[in-house]
Amino acid sequence: MLKMIDLNKLKVFYYIYTYNSISGAAKELNVTPSAISQNLKNLEGEIKTRLFTRLHKKLIPTAEAKALIHILEPFFFELEEGLKNFIHGKKMPYGMLHLGAPVEFGKTYLPRIISQFRKEYPDVTFSLTLGNQETLLAMIAAGELDFAIVDLFLKQKSYANKINQYHVEAIINEEIILACSKSYYHQYIKDDLSLENLLRQNFISYDHNFLAINGWFKHHFGKQSVKINAVLTVDSIQAVLAAIENDIGLGVITSNQMHTGGIIPITTSKKEIVNTISLIQLKDKVPTFTDKTFQIFLKTALQK
Repeated sequence: MLKMIDLNKLKVFYYIYTYNSISGAAKELNVTPSAISQNLKNLEGEIKTRLFTRLHKKLIPTAEAKALIHILEPFFFELEEGLKNFIHGKKMPYGMLHLGAPVEFGKTYLPRIISQFRKEYPDVTFSLTLGNQETLLAMIAAGELDFAIVDLFLKQKSYANKINQYHVEAIINEEIILACSKSYYHQYIKDDLSLENLLRQNFISYDHNFLAINGWFKHHFGKQSVKINAVLTVDSIQAVLAAIENDIGLGVITSNQMHTGGIIPITTSKKEIVNTISLIQLKDKVPTFTDKTFQIFLKTALQK
């Protein structure tokens, strides 16, 4: 049924009903009254329903007309507002941004940055998804996220065949370090940084696969996989940091997280692993003005 109706005739009906006048609708749409009358007649023929009763040059809406306008009014209102937003959004940031980020990173940094941004641009709202790399990249590919902050540390090879569909922009470089508390170091490490001594220690892991810890040993000692004594596994970087500070064992953190003098990095002759936090979006996506404005704001805030 719908495909048989010219939607332009519904717009004509909407204005006739709104102005309760053929001439009023004609003036609004900048066409002749006869054209308006003909459109209305054709619409009534297509839906086989009388929409107005003519009474002494007045138009009296029928019950069917009232039912139809009840359907059309929200549609035309939302359409008009949406078109205004499209135009407005090209001049000032406007509308909703769908962002993604790793859980810890998102919880730590983004609420503050979003708050600061909205003080300058209150017409922008946000939908923030926190998840792992696989989830965020899949959501970007499906068009469910405008862009995401993604940490590809030690997983870049697994994305080698897929990453070409994304535009990847590095925004933060940080060193990945193995560390322990000062008291743990003096009690158990005792300046013996050999592989054998390190593997005798207790470890705190961020995940059950010990991905970060294995990556550190592979980089510094060339070991593909090591057997460690993981005494605590916790899905929180902040909890790993707190466990290190409380002398539980060795854990992998970033150089940016060594905010106290009570933590000592485990060093070797090799340079530390450099981890890159990247802003990722679909390669062929054309960012909106709002996208661009927030991305610049985000990068500036993070780099500070």
